[in-house]
Amino acid sequence: MRIKKILQSPLFRFYGLVILTGLLFACSSVPKNPRGIENACDILDTDDSWRQAFDSTYRKYGVPPHVVMAIIYQESRFVADARPPRQRFLGIPTTRPSTAYGYAQALDSTWDWYRDKSGNRGADRDNLVDAVDFIGWYIQSNYDRTNVSKWSAKDQYLAYHEGSGGYLKQSYENKPWLLAVSDKVARRAATYRRQLSRCYTLTPP
Repeated sequence: MRIKKILQSPLFRFYGLVILTGLLFACSSVPKNPRGIENACDILDTDDSWRQAFDSTYRKYGVPPHVVMAIIYQESRFVADARPPRQRFLGIPTTRPSTAYGYAQALDSTWDWYRDKSGNRGADRDNLVDAVDFIGWYIQSNYDRTNVSKWSAKDQYLAYHEGSGGYLKQSYENKPWLLAVSDKVARRAATYRRQLSRCYTLTPP
């Protein structure tokens, strides 16, 4: 009888509503990860806003979706809250090697620069729409300094990793591992481009 009174009390109902609202908000705010990252069409089908983000970035910056997708695949495997693994000392996890975070693995300082210069001040690194815009913006910034084709996934990844200054100095030539990774990005971009030809039509910028 006492339990029944508690369940029917206004206070219980109020707190129950608060808890339920919190759970619903938490579920709705969980960052999305695509159902399949090997297929570009599956990535687009994850959410309407994702397709619109790739559209917008191409129209705004002229960076094609397959290049952006290939960079995100390499950087985070489309994991919204990805971070570099912690370093270890005597087998004990210590600090992370950098502040890279999110889909694009942007550093704190680079992301702050993007938010300031692009005007997208509320951008979050674990938001795919913001990450796609960031990559387009960053590639445009590198293009302005290097004139490297925005359709060249290999060269754009090298510039993405080394910055425009490093790319112009060809700092990547002393990093065989980075050249190998850039080749992987190029192959991934080519695969995505073939897949997109079956499910996506580029809107002219």
